[in-house]
Amino acid sequence: MPPDLSPLDGPPHASERGAAPRRVDVVGIGADGWSSLAEASRALVGEASVVLGSARQLALLPAVEGQRRRPWGRPFGASLPLTLAAHADDEVVVLASGDPTVSGIASTLRALVPRERLVVHPAVSSLALARARLHWSDEECEALTLVGRDTDRLRRHLAPGVRLLLLTSDAGTPATVAALLVEEGYAASDLTVLGDLGAAHESRLEATAGGWADVAAADVPALHVLALEVRPTGGDVAPTGSWTTGLPDDAFEHDGQLTKRDLRASALSRLAPRPHEVLWDVGAGAGSIGIEWLRAHPSLQAWAFEADAGRAERVRRNARRLGVPHLQVREGRAPAVLERQPSPHAVFVGGGATAPGLLEHCRAALRPGGRLVVHGVTLETEQLLAAAYAEHGGELTRHGVETAAPIGTFTGWTPSRAVTQWAWTAPPDHPTRWPGDPDWSTP
Repeated sequence: MPPDLSPLDGPPHASERGAAPRRVDVVGIGADGWSSLAEASRALVGEASVVLGSARQLALLPAVEGQRRRPWGRPFGASLPLTLAAHADDEVVVLASGDPTVSGIASTLRALVPRERLVVHPAVSSLALARARLHWSDEECEALTLVGRDTDRLRRHLAPGVRLLLLTSDAGTPATVAALLVEEGYAASDLTVLGDLGAAHESRLEATAGGWADVAAADVPALHVLALEVRPTGGDVAPTGSWTTGLPDDAFEHDGQLTKRDLRASALSRLAPRPHEVLWDVGAGAGSIGIEWLRAHPSLQAWAFEADAGRAERVRRNARRLGVPHLQVREGRAPAVLERQPSPHAVFVGGGATAPGLLEHCRAALRPGGRLVVHGVTLETEQLLAAAYAEHGGELTRHGVETAAPIGTFTGWTPSRAVTQWAWTAPPDHPTRWPGDPDWSTP
């Protein structure tokens, strides 16, 4: 450890946790270090009594007599509140890479430092430098972060001709991404590693996904942006690159317990996913509703509830393969399994609707304006939905889908089992009863 760096003497007293410095200036710094900082940012750093950052960032600064420099502890997420609390009486400078608001520490600090004490001073982001090096406009590419996230999320964004800029976790990420592209049938995709952007030792490494094994891992710098131009290996591509709802049924691994394509599209149109909303998928089966809900927008959340352990594991596999590994899967029987879960904006009940009290539990948990969609294929469920429609209103429809199939040397229609669908929207004054409230109970 350089002589001007020293770890914290120890964590603050428990009563100090949650405390924040009197002022926090977040200063973006590029890979080229001190020379890239504007005069105002240099003055902030030079005059600060306390500077926080990674050991790499702190090593970019010139020596300042009497200045205390603290590298982040590990794990970062747990150590950050303690580090801030240890300097509750100070005005501190926090170093960040490039633009601190682009998948950077500024977003984390917002939850820990009052708005009036937090000031952000961005530098040119690595994404802006990457676009400049590649001559890509922001309209031609999409930026994603894989920092601290499951690489399987990338699957959602793969389609022929797509350009992606990826913020990565470490030098091993390009190899992981290359293997994923090969698995998805995109071995011909071009990968470009743009290392240490803005520094004198800036580097560029290019290969196809299929040829990445020939690239030595030692050639990949830890600090880099990974650029992808997605190209299919052959003529056929997976349908999972589509952004519309209603993926083909064979996109899902299932044992027959699957909301089929046409009914799934109908249900999702009524569930109407909107950014930052939460879905409950009750009786998830293969997880198709929760998975397609999450694929609609990266900010969405979904909880899949499934009583059968084998099916629950199948839901997890489907979610990973279809690019939404963050689907939360809970094993157990509804309505008991619904307790203490985040209150939903939308609920889909695809199985088990006749469980005593289930529909009322789901209705009660909805937020104002929330949407409930229930499917039934049995007479008993159909009677239940008809009664719910008579009492609460909404929309009651019956869906019958027929598919053309061979009949000997001819073609005829093969009908699927008819499905009754009840859709209901909570009014603006709906009294949400959150799971865990005193009046929340299971039969």
